[in-house]
Amino acid sequence: MTQEEKRLEACREGSPWKEWGPYLSERQWATVREDYSEGGNAWESIVHDQARSKSYRWGEDGIGGFSNSDQRICFSWAFWNGKDKILKERLFGLTGHEGNHGEDVKELYYYLDSTPTHSYMKMLYKYPINEFPYSDLVLKNQKLSKKEREYELLDTGIFDKDEYFDIFLEYAKVSQDDFQFKAVIHNRSNKAADLTVLPTLWFRNTWSSGRDKRIPEIKEVSANEMIIKHHLLGDFHVYLDSDGLSEQLYCDNATNRVRLYGVPNKQSDYPKDAINDYIVDGKNTVNPNKEGTKASAVYRINVPAQGSKTVRVRMSPVALENPMQDFDSNFELRVAEADSFYRNVHGKVADKDLKNIQRQAFAGMMWSKQFYYYNVRNWLYGDPGRMKPSASRAKGRNSDWQHLYNYDILSMPDKWEYPWYAAWDLAFHCIPLARIDADFAKGQLLLLLKERYMHPNGQIPAYEWNFTDVNPPVHAWAVRRVFQIDQQKTGKPDFEFLQKAFHKLLINFTWWVNRKDTNGNNVFEGGFLGLDNIGVFDRNHQIVEDARLEQADSTSWMAMFSLNMLRISLDLSMENPVYQDMAIKFFEHFLYISGAMNSIGDTDVDLWDDEDNFYYDVMHTPTKPNQRMKVKSMVGLIPLFAIEILRAEVYDKLPEFRERLDFFLKERPKLASLVSRWEEPGQGERRLLSILRGFRMKKILERMLDEDEFLSPYGIRAMSKDHEKNPYKMNIEGQKFEVSYIPGESDSSFFGGNSNWRGPIWFPVNYLILESLLKFSYYYGEDYKVEFPIGSGDEHTLLEVTQGICDRLIGIFKKDEKGYRPVYGDSLKQQTDPHFKDYILFYEYFNGDTGLGLGASHQTGWTGLVAELIHRYHN
Repeated sequence: MTQEEKRLEACREGSPWKEWGPYLSERQWATVREDYSEGGNAWESIVHDQARSKSYRWGEDGIGGFSNSDQRICFSWAFWNGKDKILKERLFGLTGHEGNHGEDVKELYYYLDSTPTHSYMKMLYKYPINEFPYSDLVLKNQKLSKKEREYELLDTGIFDKDEYFDIFLEYAKVSQDDFQFKAVIHNRSNKAADLTVLPTLWFRNTWSSGRDKRIPEIKEVSANEMIIKHHLLGDFHVYLDSDGLSEQLYCDNATNRVRLYGVPNKQSDYPKDAINDYIVDGKNTVNPNKEGTKASAVYRINVPAQGSKTVRVRMSPVALENPMQDFDSNFELRVAEADSFYRNVHGKVADKDLKNIQRQAFAGMMWSKQFYYYNVRNWLYGDPGRMKPSASRAKGRNSDWQHLYNYDILSMPDKWEYPWYAAWDLAFHCIPLARIDADFAKGQLLLLLKERYMHPNGQIPAYEWNFTDVNPPVHAWAVRRVFQIDQQKTGKPDFEFLQKAFHKLLINFTWWVNRKDTNGNNVFEGGFLGLDNIGVFDRNHQIVEDARLEQADSTSWMAMFSLNMLRISLDLSMENPVYQDMAIKFFEHFLYISGAMNSIGDTDVDLWDDEDNFYYDVMHTPTKPNQRMKVKSMVGLIPLFAIEILRAEVYDKLPEFRERLDFFLKERPKLASLVSRWEEPGQGERRLLSILRGFRMKKILERMLDEDEFLSPYGIRAMSKDHEKNPYKMNIEGQKFEVSYIPGESDSSFFGGNSNWRGPIWFPVNYLILESLLKFSYYYGEDYKVEFPIGSGDEHTLLEVTQGICDRLIGIFKKDEKGYRPVYGDSLKQQTDPHFKDYILFYEYFNGDTGLGLGASHQTGWTGLVAELIHRYHN
């Protein structure tokens, strides 16, 4: 057992190794929580230019942020190149209104390493020596149309002459509460350059809300030491390396009301932006008494051409006589332990490039943890003694979620672009997370099912922009997969976790059945369902009065949900036979949904089209019912996800389940015919449950594996490439609609325009496709072969097809024969420069033709699934 595994074991026994970590956001400004505007326009409520002067209510942000588990004490880095108009205290990006494809961070930074307990962490921030092109980025992007690519930081030319600093931020825990921070600054240019480095400490403002009567403090002790005094966390000594140290600066984490609102400052004479104004403008704005709730050490260093300098800081709960003496050896030890831990994680992965991709993917997952605080009732009605929000707020956004009280460490999709949890994103996060820290993954899944998250009606909250939005019901799938991964790793099934999750998922399942099956016919309406703009129109809103959309994807998701619950019931039945009743219940649900999808039973809706051999959504309008919307998209592939394999031993060990199952199948022969090959055991005596019988599965695979349709060199597209030449057009009650294949960014403002499901590659659905193909493979075995790719004449088993698609997905990040990574397209800097080419960005989605990374650039959240693909493909 490695040292990191021992620390994880200690955490299970209550040791606080995870109490401190990278828990700050990268963007707290322009979030819903901080929006107290009259109209509820979060993007305009606090903009980037105001963030340095505004004290936040619900969280903190910073570069390389580090804090305790509820952000009482915060640490991050700030930099100044001597040319910028502001300190670089937080990452810059465009708001949803400024970017031609929506919000987008305009910085270059990479997460390089982190253990699960954050005993060692490393990231890289690239900071220009010359003035950061803030205005250029804003103005150029505002002029671009939706049909043009985004204007990025590299496009400004700021890095063309290598006039920038590579700033490696590293963290090592000497113990659970003794921390070392260092910034190793490399000057990549041919000239020496000055840089001001400001390691910064502050407290989240818990006192201005009237909910905390004590104000903590930071004071100067000596030229090389600060003292932190906190009434809950105790004292910490902050030691500063003397090399390059200039001075210490103090102010308060309080809003500069003079700058923002033109009224006097009440909380402090030395507000939040005082250090910025002192460093950049030379103003006498900091506290001369060297005390406050925010403090920075100032290192003014000259970094030689092609050389480097290091800034060191240590924070300890006890006084140390020589705090820097063992500084380097402590780092060396933690680095060695991290290497040892990841050698075990890599397993049989031998390729050096793949190990690099996998480790950075895991690092991104670890760095994307964030303390998330949102008490909806307090947010709606305001804090005691403070200005009350608008009365209209009480009936506005999230007003029907007043029970919701979030105060936890959560896995974020992307801490700049999506600094809030998202229900279906988080389910996918937990798969790779379980590979390195199953306890954290299990805890994340259980959090969203707690009473202070889940709505009393059973709905799981979607995301802070609208908790009522509907995401695909993948939580049960994630619970079962994490249970399975954990059991594989430990050899012990965690039935307590499975049982806790199952009981809450029962409530969520009931909500789905009651709320999203309007006519009670087992054909579901899902609305948004996370697949932005994949449909002909906005599926959240009626196009015409009394219109109704019955969806192949939402119905398939529910069939998948039923099978996931069936599988969990059977797992629990092996420990407690009483759960066999629940297994029967979900088996019946699955059959009824399957029948509805295939027009068997009490409905005349058939989502399968016999002419095209594909599944489509069905639109009902007063004048034209049962109108199939023939868009060949991921909607028609999602029925693949509704599959489960029952091994013979499970079937044999549960006689009550077997008896009632056989009885039901005999009583309802039409529905029984939908259960693919149930009566005929497959390879290893396995039994197959699937929406897709042999013919339909084969026809869907023929489309999916066709390179002229869904199969891309980089995975499975979200829409058939056939729509590039043959757009789908339809007329609904006089309104004309058109859908065409778009391999990259969206060309419209549909759902904000910063994502696109009309052609690109998305990792979450690709991962589910691979899982489904593996299950089909387990059943059919090596005798069942399909042509892959279609038209090639090459026959492959389903396992080989799965491996082939998996290889294409991994290939987005892997170097090709030229040494180029498709994720970076034609960016020569990122492809060839030794200081760029081996650092990986895990984008939100990828161009369906080229593999180019698109959308959020640090969405390790679900694109981190590539780490799990590498594990499974090579182990």
